[in-house]
Amino acid sequence: MAFGDLELVAHDVSVQFEGLRALSGVTLAVPRGRITGLIGPNGAGKTTLINVLTGFQPPTAGSVELEGEAVNGIAAHKLRHKGVARTFQSGRLFRDLPVVDNLEVTGVGLGHRRREAISEAARVMAWLGISHLAGTIAGALPYTDERRVAIGRAIMCTPRYLLLDEPAAGMSEHESHELAVIIRRIAGELGVGVLLIEHNIGLVLQLCERIFVLDSGEIIEVGPPDRIRHSDAVRHAYMGTQHDELMPAFEAEEATAP
Repeated sequence: MAFGDLELVAHDVSVQFEGLRALSGVTLAVPRGRITGLIGPNGAGKTTLINVLTGFQPPTAGSVELEGEAVNGIAAHKLRHKGVARTFQSGRLFRDLPVVDNLEVTGVGLGHRRREAISEAARVMAWLGISHLAGTIAGALPYTDERRVAIGRAIMCTPRYLLLDEPAAGMSEHESHELAVIIRRIAGELGVGVLLIEHNIGLVLQLCERIFVLDSGEIIEVGPPDRIRHSDAVRHAYMGTQHDELMPAFEAEEATAP
């Protein structure tokens, strides 16, 4: 598989934990300015792969490259300085601090003076339409606002790549639609390469140009939404506990597809 210059790439990555192989020979590329999807049933290895791509987990084998530069073994905070940002399933906000301080801390951590960090925080909040939340204590936020603040913190100082770990979890259809608008803007207006990891299959099919499907630590399918919709391998991977939630998503997308 050939890769372009402006991509974040996992190349033939494997991760093993005390005899358990979490990832096996995974190759995946996230191009700048586009939205790439990563789906798979529970336990497929999605979060492990995100951890590898963002420096939280070293691969047992294989390599990670950032626009042609090998970044294996680089600590997570150093990768963030290089432009690789992420969100977490749990949000991980500083719950006792106001929203503006949550964003400001990121700016200071990235090397900006406090005044510059505050200015950047204000710019990001305005861009996301959450300026009204600036003084709200993060721990008092409704769940969906907490998710938006987490995204705001991740796009401080405009990273080159953003990995979103289940950002739509627990959201209503309307809230997921609003999230989709934000994700499109991050890729389209900011030129950020987005990797969207989601159990909301409909959202992934709607947003992503290319989707990777992970099952039992291996990539079993890669392609555009139409290929993923009609893949027997993908449907087989989701048979079982998630079959009932996956199939309606596929069927709904097929019914609305042009």
